[in-house]
Amino acid sequence: MGFCFGVILGAIPGVGTAVGMALVLPLTIFVDGTTAVILLTCIYMGGMYGGSISAILLNVPGTAGSAATTFDGYPMSRKGQAVTALSISAASSAIGGLISVIILFLITPFIIELVLLFNSPDLFLVALLGLAMITVVSRGSMVKGLTIGMFGLLFSTVGVSPTAPDVRYNFDSVLLYDGLNIVAALLGLFAISEMIKLAAERGGIAKSDTELSGSVAEGIAFTIYHPWYVIKSSLIGTIIGALPGAGSSMANFVAYSEAMRSSGMADSFGKGDKRGVLASEASNNSAVGGALIPTLSFGIPGSASTAILLGGFLMHGLNPGPSLFGSNLNITFSIYLAVAIGVIVLIPLLGLLVITQLGHLTKVNTDYIIPIIVVLSMAGIYTSNISWIDVLTVFLLGIGGYYMRKYDFSIVAFLLGAILGRMAEENLFRSLQISGGSYEIFVESPLSIAIIVITLLIVLSPQLQKIRGLA
Repeated sequence: MGFCFGVILGAIPGVGTAVGMALVLPLTIFVDGTTAVILLTCIYMGGMYGGSISAILLNVPGTAGSAATTFDGYPMSRKGQAVTALSISAASSAIGGLISVIILFLITPFIIELVLLFNSPDLFLVALLGLAMITVVSRGSMVKGLTIGMFGLLFSTVGVSPTAPDVRYNFDSVLLYDGLNIVAALLGLFAISEMIKLAAERGGIAKSDTELSGSVAEGIAFTIYHPWYVIKSSLIGTIIGALPGAGSSMANFVAYSEAMRSSGMADSFGKGDKRGVLASEASNNSAVGGALIPTLSFGIPGSASTAILLGGFLMHGLNPGPSLFGSNLNITFSIYLAVAIGVIVLIPLLGLLVITQLGHLTKVNTDYIIPIIVVLSMAGIYTSNISWIDVLTVFLLGIGGYYMRKYDFSIVAFLLGAILGRMAEENLFRSLQISGGSYEIFVESPLSIAIIVITLLIVLSPQLQKIRGLA
């Protein structure tokens, strides 16, 4: 029940899993703690998959963790391949989630030591690694990519500073003290900008005049025949999901960018490449398993959803920490099993019964789709925080997103800056406080040096590929 409820909420733009978990949380007082936590976890996992449904069919990511899925999932829908895209999403989500659970089972004895390896300097370097992906995702002009990425960083600086009691760029308005909502940015850049574009077209989203092509079997087979992309993206999702403050949105973009980099066919991404859907969906669902690591180990929520999950623990007298890996280990393994069962049910329940019907939504006339998506986006974002600033953000970035597409500016580069900016700022400030202002703290540990080397390889990879091509 929790899993299906999460899928429905995740597919509704602007609502997402956090709202659903918050609604259900007070009702869990009538059940025991283990049942309550399992219910909340299944809503979380189901919502992560549900976000891909609207991302693929309507170019509207239901959750922040499905943003990268739109880049190739929606173009596949435009080609009449919605069924295949949805099937790839279901299969890769299931396998990715299952891999993360297997990893959790294997590393549970060492889980606390693993999380403790990452301190503030390492987390800053991880954020820097994510920002370095701008050099990969910015096809065409690198100047355009870096410029729009800087605007993304500026987006993350609005409001009260996370490191000092300073208010920035709020135009003397208390409404901007909390900053700008990243979910509102996603709805504007994807939902509204795409609806503006569709307003000038006729017919449905799918521009194929034939019947919807593809099948559930084709999508599942493609996923199985590309195990390296699934495994790699699942590992990226699990690792990044385990980092406090990172979450599925960062894992989504990093895995997508890595799939693009390693494919050797970067130009095909963003035009309906199946590997883009596979990588992004495997990573965001595995990030759920990764996010459970700091939540269960230290009570550190990495996102709004894990914060609500943590509230469920505390409401039922369950204290995250060593006890969940000792005297209450049965609760921890119950959560793992619930996630495993959820992702195993994902393929037969949704893949075989629902996906073949969902694809027909792309044949509905856009005259009906556009007003529904606009109203759902505006209503969803307003009800999440009761803030007109969020509505204005959706509207302005919707227009901005339309012109970004028109003049070939990378939306991914903007989002990388917007998502990672605050994480980078917080951990940079904290690291310099610890070191007394010395930057040597970023090269003191082997882990930090390894992250720096990986970042440099990513930044220099375009030049290295050119040199190798000339050789």
